[in-house]
Amino acid sequence: MNQNRILQLDVQGVPQSWVSPERAAGYYATGDVVWAVGETFMTMRGGINAVSGVQSHIDLAPIIAVNGCANVNLFDVTPTLTNRKLFARDRSMCAYCGGVFKHEDLTREHIHPRSRGGLDNWQSVVSACRGCNNLKADRFPHEAGMTLLYTPYVPSLYEDFILSSRHIRADVMQWLLARVPKGSRLI
Repeated sequence: MNQNRILQLDVQGVPQSWVSPERAAGYYATGDVVWAVGETFMTMRGGINAVSGVQSHIDLAPIIAVNGCANVNLFDVTPTLTNRKLFARDRSMCAYCGGVFKHEDLTREHIHPRSRGGLDNWQSVVSACRGCNNLKADRFPHEAGMTLLYTPYVPSLYEDFILSSRHIRADVMQWLLARVPKGSRLI
């Protein structure tokens, strides 16, 4: 379940990945957790000590910073473009008519048509309903008499972590949202 995923950061606080409680418990057990954010939300229980009779346990925080720094500056990495993340970035809104649709009723719309040399990247695609996408076809918006209601953009690292997970605990979401750029459509 995604709501039980733990946000793993590097020691500098840069998000690295969503990890399972079992993986996080391993980091705690090996002493690799340098600091944590948030109240304990889950306790992993282990075996019972034969001498003391006490059961071992590890309390897990929703956000953990693990020893080490990323080898790659994740702020230089462009998030992977998927339809699910695109539709979430655009809040399920058609860029042309402004209607809000279910994900299965949206399409990835290339502002500069691919058939005419357009690229498939964050800054050249928007969410569009099937009707608007068919109406625009392989034309530029101005050629089809259509206007974009919002400008496409590349999500930040923090936005990408929000877009990549369906269920995020409220405290983790608050932590991530505090770090997204001002003017983000996710706020």
